[in-house]
Amino acid sequence: MPTDLPERTFVFAKRIVKLCQSLEQQRGVAQTLSRQLIRSGTSIGANIEEGQASQSRNDFRLKYNIACKETRETLYWLRLLAEAEIVPRDRLQPIMSECNELIAILTAIVKKLRD
Repeated sequence: MPTDLPERTFVFAKRIVKLCQSLEQQRGVAQTLSRQLIRSGTSIGANIEEGQASQSRNDFRLKYNIACKETRETLYWLRLLAEAEIVPRDRLQPIMSECNELIAILTAIVKKLRD
């Protein structure tokens, strides 16, 4: 697993894309939730990348704060997929664990930037 945060969030986004591809094969609610998940799950890395090119500390903090919020939203959709039994929990557990780790990392970065 990559330790570089931009690369780590890129790998996470690839996992989200693969999951959503399988959800899109289903009908109804699975497709709807897939669209929500793809937006939030791929936005994390995009905001991290934007933050890397920020022109100020405030811009950097803003992008990382957005990435943190998107990560929390992604975890919400993953939990919902598991609880609604659309995807077996054991299949989602690894990506949910990674999502929780990303939340912890991003929360720590955002808190440090506030101080």
